[in-house]
Amino acid sequence: MTRFKVMVCAFLGSLMFAAGTAYAQSNAIESISASPQGSNVVIRVAMKEAPTKLPIGFSITNPARIALDFGATANATGKNAQDINLGDVRGLNVVQAGDRTRLVLNLKRTLNYAAAIDGKAVIVTVEGSGGLAQAAPVAAAPAGAPGTRSSSPTLRDLDFRRGGNGEGRVVVDLPNGQVAVDVRQAGNQILVDFLKTGVPPTLRRRLDVSDFGTPVSRITTTPQGDNVRMTIDAQGAWEQSVYQSDTQLVIDVKPVKEDPNRPGGNGAQGYRGEKLSFNFQNVEVRAALQAIADISGLNIITSDSVSGNLTLRLKDVPWDQALDVVLQAKGLDMRKNGTVLWIAPKEELLSKEKIELEQKAQISDLEPLRSEIFQLNYQKAEAFRAVFGLDAAGASSGGNNRVLSKRGSAIIDPRTNQLFVTDIAARLEDIRKLIQKVDVATKQVLVEARLVEANDGFSRNLGAKLGFTDLRGVRGGDPGYQISGNQRVAIGGNLAGVTSVTGQTTAADATTNSTLINLPAAGINGASPSTIAFSLFSSAANRFLNLELSALEADGKGKIISSPRVVTEDNIPAVIEQGVELPYQQATSSGATSIAFRKASLRLEVTPQVTPDGNVVLDVDVAKDSRGENTTAGPAINTQHVKTKVMVENGGTVVLGGIYQQSETNDTTQVPVLGNIPVVGNLFKTNSRATTKTELLVFITPRIVAERVVQGGR
Repeated sequence: MTRFKVMVCAFLGSLMFAAGTAYAQSNAIESISASPQGSNVVIRVAMKEAPTKLPIGFSITNPARIALDFGATANATGKNAQDINLGDVRGLNVVQAGDRTRLVLNLKRTLNYAAAIDGKAVIVTVEGSGGLAQAAPVAAAPAGAPGTRSSSPTLRDLDFRRGGNGEGRVVVDLPNGQVAVDVRQAGNQILVDFLKTGVPPTLRRRLDVSDFGTPVSRITTTPQGDNVRMTIDAQGAWEQSVYQSDTQLVIDVKPVKEDPNRPGGNGAQGYRGEKLSFNFQNVEVRAALQAIADISGLNIITSDSVSGNLTLRLKDVPWDQALDVVLQAKGLDMRKNGTVLWIAPKEELLSKEKIELEQKAQISDLEPLRSEIFQLNYQKAEAFRAVFGLDAAGASSGGNNRVLSKRGSAIIDPRTNQLFVTDIAARLEDIRKLIQKVDVATKQVLVEARLVEANDGFSRNLGAKLGFTDLRGVRGGDPGYQISGNQRVAIGGNLAGVTSVTGQTTAADATTNSTLINLPAAGINGASPSTIAFSLFSSAANRFLNLELSALEADGKGKIISSPRVVTEDNIPAVIEQGVELPYQQATSSGATSIAFRKASLRLEVTPQVTPDGNVVLDVDVAKDSRGENTTAGPAINTQHVKTKVMVENGGTVVLGGIYQQSETNDTTQVPVLGNIPVVGNLFKTNSRATTKTELLVFITPRIVAERVVQGGR
């Protein structure tokens, strides 16, 4: 719903609101009177008490109305409507809604107004000339009294928006609701004057809003003496509407689609002529067209072949729609040239236009050729080779040419980046316009990617060694333990250790090995585990029980941040890459081997597209590869890859994706059966535990590179 519709609904809702509920009002409207003052109409609203401030007001253009809201005020006039019929003021309505009262002036056309406080009355002056309104003279008030001001107020804010139907909307926040505003159209510009109003330095600027795709291209706000002048530059076919609500002024510039051969448009929405009623009974077609010409103000020329009569009855239809009805009824058509309409049968107009086109074609075959040199500043001259339909040798390739005439030719000079074109004057002008549109500076975008890789690892290893030594044999006693008779048993870590203990071999032949259980903790990242050893032995020091415990724990955290950045033009792909190439061997077709290389790099490939509203669409491909484990075929490549398309605001940051990995490993190596014994079994096993967490996040930030334009007077 448009803002105008919202205001109308609010107005109608206030009219329908019941005023029977009792509220505590501090003031009341006692009477309303109107009197003419030249072309103006002065409305005097008598109040019970002197008002402390002026009522809040706004204007509606269709239908033409002025609404004034009196806060904390009751309606004591005893009526809700009053006829005035003075000048352009038809009448007024007074409606109490809750604790406020709304005064609505019904006008014949849209006019400006001004209000002032005069003692216990509010004076409303409706300007009948259509220009700026000034409040009626009132008695001088002391400084600081209501209705006076010591200095000129200033505009508070200025904003531009695009409407849902492609209209450009200029929103101005006024310092108060009594600022006099003059809006008028001058050619392709809308001039808005704010009288007795200043503008802060932050709003003294020129806004280029052409990228919004509305009829408005530029808004310039400058001070002019005691006033402020706002100039709105528009292009194409458009129409304006202005309305004010409280302290907000809204100027809508709407696009209008028109048929150049139609004075009003093609469809029912395009007819904007003054409404009229016709009742023709068997009247000549020429007479009906003459009647429409008198009302429209256009100059209508009819062909001699236009004849016949018609019967037509129309009521309250725009004159341009009535003209279309007459033309369709008699098989006629028209061509518009300024304010002149040429009306003739359709076949006659088509035949005439065909003859004119054939004559133009013959003239173009005889028209002298001209030559012109075009200097290109931003585009390569070679880019126009396909536009002109030229082959590599510079000759025309025939039917591919859509710019040059059949007699035209072009020469491309890549060294000086110039185009030498020979053709008729009309085609040279078309080429000039084409180059002006194409040969422009392209916006550039800085794209920054941040790859954050976080690692969190934890490892713990536990192990033990258990050994037994019997030295009684080497110290004069009998080794081992007696079983029965001369049968004895000896214990050693392995076969060589037992033979050494029992004297089967000498120390020179074998080394005594007393280790029974050998399950120590493994090292982590090249670090050896810490150990503690215990030995239990007899008083004769000839029997030993040895125990060694080993443990190692590692906790590591790391973060890797990669930030590739690249600058490229709008819609131009860019690639930045850094890394290494790893060699590996591969077999050839002959059976021999050769050396090949495989990339492990950080790579950013992006294609930006700048939208009219200042956002950036990114087609991005980010890859972070690293060297992995070595295999028989060569080193493996660890790949982390993100490819997507996303829209980001200028300077904003978006997270494209994340990769989170978590792994937990528990390994146990033990002696069968013995390792399962509670508590004691830990002496017959080794435990290894590892936990690893890895997270990768990819951030993208595009920034449109600001254009440095130096222009005088801005």
